[in-house]
Amino acid sequence: MAVSSTSSTTSTSSANSVGSSASSTASSAADIQNQFLTLLVTQLNNQDPLNPMDNSQLTSQLAQISTVQGITDLKTLVSTISGQVDVSQSMSAVSMIGKNVLVPGTTLNIDTDDTGARVTTPVGIDLQADADDVKMTISDSSGRVVRTLDLGAQKAGILTPTWDGKDDSGNSMADGKYTIAVTATDSTGAAVTADALSSGTVQNVAYTTDGVRLDLGLLGQFSVLDIREVLG
Repeated sequence: MAVSSTSSTTSTSSANSVGSSASSTASSAADIQNQFLTLLVTQLNNQDPLNPMDNSQLTSQLAQISTVQGITDLKTLVSTISGQVDVSQSMSAVSMIGKNVLVPGTTLNIDTDDTGARVTTPVGIDLQADADDVKMTISDSSGRVVRTLDLGAQKAGILTPTWDGKDDSGNSMADGKYTIAVTATDSTGAAVTADALSSGTVQNVAYTTDGVRLDLGLLGQFSVLDIREVLG
């Protein structure tokens, strides 16, 4: 009987200690662990002295406590890593201000600069696999195809074709906004995934509920992970 009394006193003390710890941390994971321990202590206090919990059952219960603690530690680790990734992305984003980058998009512009020279904005293609035939079409604001660039066979990667601002007949196109489209096929004629890329200058960095975003002006906002290539 004396052994039973000592066990009860020790168990009650442990329960109070755990309850105090859970209250101080105020975390949901710690609360779960506290509840688990409280239930186990209660079970030990109310067990039949003539038929106590066997060692294997107690070991199983303690193993579950370790699992709960492991989950708590894992959540803490994930939270720490997530915070480090956020900081890293923020630093990368700020370093991009003023850079001209390629991001997913289909916009191409022709402009005349201060010297009177006509300039077309850079575009690109994100080719996911080697292809035997790659083509880029350029359409005007009405949707009419004005130029087709036949790029032939290309290796997988980022391609940066150039357009001289002329149609298929050699006529100079007017300043304005144009749309690009890309097709690619392999040696069997099967389609190869190829994404069109537009270029823009990173004007500033925005911190939104969706994370760090790069503001590319008229092209919109993009994630750092959307950048396919930095042009300079």
